[in-house]
Amino acid sequence: MSGSGKDVSDWWATDIIDMTPGQIRFRGYQIEDLIGNVSFPQMIWLMTRGDLPTEGQASLLECALVAAVDHGPQAPSIAAARMAVTCGLGLNGAMASAVNFLDDIHGGAGEQAVELYGWIDNAIQQGLPLEDAAAQMIDRWQAERTKYVPGFGHRFHKPEDPRAPRLLGLVDDAASASTVSGRFAGIGRAVQKVLNSRKGKPVPMNIDGATAVIYAELGFAGPLARGLFCLSRSVGVISHAWEQMNQGGRNKGPTPPSYRWTYTGPNPIGRPQRAVR
Repeated sequence: MSGSGKDVSDWWATDIIDMTPGQIRFRGYQIEDLIGNVSFPQMIWLMTRGDLPTEGQASLLECALVAAVDHGPQAPSIAAARMAVTCGLGLNGAMASAVNFLDDIHGGAGEQAVELYGWIDNAIQQGLPLEDAAAQMIDRWQAERTKYVPGFGHRFHKPEDPRAPRLLGLVDDAASASTVSGRFAGIGRAVQKVLNSRKGKPVPMNIDGATAVIYAELGFAGPLARGLFCLSRSVGVISHAWEQMNQGGRNKGPTPPSYRWTYTGPNPIGRPQRAVR
């Protein structure tokens, strides 16, 4: 027999929160000292990283979070939230449905771009010039992962995603203030230069590529980049879900009822024969 009950208290171990009756501490800080003194981006940093960021770091993180909140009802996650509401789900169900759509193809490019930038950074540390490192790691990515280079190209925003240059400019400002190194901004631009050269036309850095620059500059791991994107996009999700609740509508699918799908299956002639037992 254990007797002491310590086997129960040790079942979960965490550095994140300590709590006793009348006391809550996050990463060692009393909750009453955090409330009113730290911003939400600072709190996100504290909870995920274990320490408090500088004002400049928190500001740059906030810029990335603001930039990715929404991309309209044509985005699968937003469409899922709105359809969920028309099927009777509440806000929590709509948000859960939407976040579950944010996987490798829709929502995962930021994490992947952080990983690619890390490959390039490692190659540079080993002595390769910036553009050579970018070219070689793009080749490796396309050979080992997918032909799509994460964080670049956009099916809607051409010739450029308006969010990317603004975010890169803010990274440049942060680098000038010594808040970040600026090396991942250089890596992102090198990837775009290589892709532009190979395609013979602009291949714009998109929101995923730009926020990945920020997350890499700030030292966030790739999987956290995807988690932060989920946090950011949840703002758009709850906004669209709430709007749909107020607009009403029942069982709205992805297209109006007058638009039908294309059937591509067989059309057998005659009735099927009853199976003989």
